Amino acid sequence: MADELLTEIRDRVMIITLNRPEAMNAVNMALAEQMAAAMVELDANPDLSVGVLTANGRGFSAGMDLKAFVSGGMPNLPERGFAGIAEMAADKPLIAAVEGFALAGGLEIALSCDLLVASKGAKLGIPEVGVGLFAGAGALSRLPRRVPYGLAMQMALTGEPITAEVGHDFGLVQVLTEKGEALEGALELAARVAKNAPLGLAASKRLIRDLGGVDSAFWGDQQPVLDSVFGSADAIEGATAFAEKRAPNWTGK
Repeated sequence: MADELLTEIRDRVMIITLNRPEAMNAVNMALAEQMAAAMVELDANPDLSVGVLTANGRGFSAGMDLKAFVSGGMPNLPERGFAGIAEMAADKPLIAAVEGFALAGGLEIALSCDLLVASKGAKLGIPEVGVGLFAGAGALSRLPRRVPYGLAMQMALTGEPITAEVGHDFGLVQVLTEKGEALEGALELAARVAKNAPLGLAASKRLIRDLGGVDSAFWGDQQPVLDSVFGSADAIEGATAFAEKRAPNWTGK
């Protein structure tokens, strides 16, 4: 299996790197499986306190691999969900380090983390409506908890991204860095987290996420909607049109 995802241990921090730069780090099943394994390893290692998610290439991730989707492939794992992280991430704190863009499932991965560091000019968005889908990996629940309702609705309905600067203004981005420095900023933040007591960190994360996180009822309520939309003719048309670089012909079916 190719190394779709790389891991490195640095002090008490696990650096997890998306490694499909030739495909803009689009998520396929192999990446999802390796992400899930990294989450298990992070939680199981008592010498680790925090994980940092970053990516090789010019951007964080463009989301789901649409070519695989057209062929019937969905990078979802039982219990862990999209990309091996959306429904069940690590118990330990996670920090996303975003350069360039985090779009569609890429932003879903970043939102599955607890803190977000991004460089100036990075694009953050959920453009799935433009290809006949919707943000089905938790963003429609997580985003309104991190930015104002109107901004979340605007992002969801227009599919247009916001910049990291706007995200920082509204609290979506905790640390805004210069271009090329997101990982450095995330590691500095991780060091501030990692110096604290492991049990206290895990408890703090769990209680805050339980209060305002995505619960099992959300996933259950969303599933029939997701099945209907992702199984529609428009979904196939949108992904096909994207691959063929043409405008989609919507039918509402």
